[in-house]
Amino acid sequence: MSIPETRDWDCERPKVSIGLPVYNGENYLTEALVSLLSQSYEDFEIIISDNASEDGTRQICEYFASLDKRILYTRNESNIGAIANYNRVFQLANGEYFKWAAHDDICSKQFIEDCVEQLDKDDSIVLCFAKEIAIDKNGDCIPKYMNKYKTLFKQESKDCHLRFHDLVCLNHGCFQLFGLIRTSFLRQTKLIGSFIGADRVLLSELSLHGRFWASFEPIYFRRHSEQYCALKTQKERNDWNDPDSNDVSASILIRQFKEYIRSVRRSHLSSFNRLKCYLVMVIWLGKKRKRLVSELFNHINGWSNSKFGNDANKINAE
Repeated sequence: MSIPETRDWDCERPKVSIGLPVYNGENYLTEALVSLLSQSYEDFEIIISDNASEDGTRQICEYFASLDKRILYTRNESNIGAIANYNRVFQLANGEYFKWAAHDDICSKQFIEDCVEQLDKDDSIVLCFAKEIAIDKNGDCIPKYMNKYKTLFKQESKDCHLRFHDLVCLNHGCFQLFGLIRTSFLRQTKLIGSFIGADRVLLSELSLHGRFWASFEPIYFRRHSEQYCALKTQKERNDWNDPDSNDVSASILIRQFKEYIRSVRRSHLSSFNRLKCYLVMVIWLGKKRKRLVSELFNHINGWSNSKFGNDANKINAE
């Protein structure tokens, strides 16, 4: 792995903005930055938001920022949570197109070039992503890892409800979120919410704006061993999203359902197309009915215990 040479850069608005949120990422950060700085397409900026890392992340970022003026390094005074940090790098972006980059993933040299080419020539495409190869902590391919995810055949469809159906109803890895996205459409969304499944909701909302394009070439390598997908419990995921949150709500699907409906309501679709997307949610409810019933029961039970339990405590105190 060779580190790119020192580079000057003078551009008020680059074509592409790459947002790299990071927390304690010294293990893989250098490799990720080298893969981005080695892109065949060069008109981009890299915005790094260091979430108050406690390892050598700061030193690595400052070193690369001194080498390449396309890098903007910022550091939070305290850990604001992964979701807020992901949204922050987008809020600092200036480019026409935007890409989130993980500190431990690798992009091949042609990743940005291939995606920019598609977005430039077809206005109906809102997001370009690449075939994903799963890698382990050593960078070796994990055979058949991606087989557990469904292939989304309708992402390039001209029918918004078909795109919406695939992203809402099928089991997929949400790696499209690390593709290249039209900034103008991403700004029309609520970005990534602080709840489990927010990445799926954001992708489904983007699909209401236009088509997705997928490269069949393996130009994106995603490290799975230590990422969010490795977190097993709801508490671990809540802490990853927001370390200051006390939200231990079991109503995961109920929240997702509300956000799906809100995203359709926010869209600029015709009434007929909105209706078709609402019908997709009826299909989703059917698929999730057992878990939803369980969540509703737990939600009602928790509410009643909170309300009537407090009343009982007051009576006992009196």
